[in-house]
Amino acid sequence: ASLRGRCSAGQKVLACLIIRLALAETFCLNCGILALDEPTTNLDRANVESFASALIRIIAARRAQSNFQLLVITHDEEFVQMLGKSENADYYWRVTKNTE
Repeated sequence: ASLRGRCSAGQKVLACLIIRLALAETFCLNCGILALDEPTTNLDRANVESFASALIRIIAARRAQSNFQLLVITHDEEFVQMLGKSENADYYWRVTKNTE
């Protein structure tokens, strides 16, 4: 079914991300790393919050898996805060460019 005219661009991006996460969860159930590169690009705040909630649920479901790691590369600090405030995220690193 076409999403043309029914969804905003951000909603289409979110739908694609959710489908990718579902595929990763289905085909890589025992995989240790889930890597996302700039996953919030083109998403509005409401969709970013929805996506963060979905990731938090995945983290909670995979918490008992000893080799599970979530790697997110993003410039969206609010998104990182949403993930970091979850009781399921142990820690995160902020990497910055040396300005010297």
